[in-house]
Amino acid sequence: MLGMLALPVLCATTASAAPAAVSAAPASSCSSLPPLPYKVHASAVTIRSKATTKSTALGVLYKSHKFTVHKKSGNWLYITDRSTGVKGWVSGTYVYRDTRMCLD
Repeated sequence: MLGMLALPVLCATTASAAPAAVSAAPASSCSSLPPLPYKVHASAVTIRSKATTKSTALGVLYKSHKFTVHKKSGNWLYITDRSTGVKGWVSGTYVYRDTRMCLD
């Protein structure tokens, strides 16, 4: 009966040693990967004259359009819609970079 009690303790020791081996792996190059590109995560987003929903609408940035992000202000991005040439602000609620998860 004493032998049966010792077996779970032996297994628990072996299992807890496994994470130490994983953390001893060489550093991942995940942090050296370039950031993912910005994408429109809605069918369309209003391009505005200022970084506020109450400002004048200048155009519409569709999901299929290519665009360039010039700067950020809070949750707003100043962009140029390369399909139409319209420049203005879009909400970061609908336009943002995808994220990636790196498992070290």
